[in-house]
Amino acid sequence: MKASNSESKHRVALAVEYFGADYSGWQKQSSPVLETVQQQLEKALSKIADHEITVSCAGRTDSGVHATSQVVHFDCGIDRGQKAWVIGTNSILPHSIRVLWAKNVSIDFHARFSALYRRYHYLILEGEIESAILNGRVTHQKPGLNVQAMHEAAQLLIGEQDFSSFRAAGCQSKTPNRNVQKVSVRRSGQYLLMEIQANAFLQHMVRNIMGSLLMVGRGEREPGWIRELLLATDRTQAGVTAIPDGLYLTGVGYPDQFGLPCCEFLPVITPAGAIG
Repeated sequence: MKASNSESKHRVALAVEYFGADYSGWQKQSSPVLETVQQQLEKALSKIADHEITVSCAGRTDSGVHATSQVVHFDCGIDRGQKAWVIGTNSILPHSIRVLWAKNVSIDFHARFSALYRRYHYLILEGEIESAILNGRVTHQKPGLNVQAMHEAAQLLIGEQDFSSFRAAGCQSKTPNRNVQKVSVRRSGQYLLMEIQANAFLQHMVRNIMGSLLMVGRGEREPGWIRELLLATDRTQAGVTAIPDGLYLTGVGYPDQFGLPCCEFLPVITPAGAIG
């Protein structure tokens, strides 16, 4: 491939949707056997650009986690135009990854460092039998979860706090502190939906939180236990890590100055009653 012209850089932002069950997470791995979303996206963009492209994302998702609106940016030596970045790239990508929009942005935009918040939704389907059609897209639980208790417990997460009890052992963040701006747990028929928004998230933080909230929902712990976990700053005292099925990165917020299109989309299978 041709080398890009370092004196004439164009910065482009993209919103990307993907079905995470097909990949070993977002981040590119050293092993060629492990397919990742970043690997596939960079390969397709590099063909369109005619030189090697490296993307930066708003938030790295785990293996099996989906995204309806991951935001990335990259620099390119030539402006191919929004149509090429969307339609051209999608023609190369596997069907489980899609570019939703592309926009030229100023050189000071950064998908990660410019973000004001990230938003995740965790979708649970209660039922005696797991759904074949929604396999990998929702987490299955037996009927009877106490949604009100889960919602009450979740409110204790709000604010700037030390989330060491919900942090993966391999997390490389320099600080365990994060600011949860809002969180809710709601029901619509057989569906339960947790929505959580924070300035940023630690590795496995959402899944670890859900693992503990499920214990509250099953009556194994009282809602106030979440406060105890936060004060303990000890991962071993919290619930097990919930599976990635049903977890979606659904939104990233940026300052208005960048003029980005909508960066927030709910999963198409989300019941309307759960998001009203």
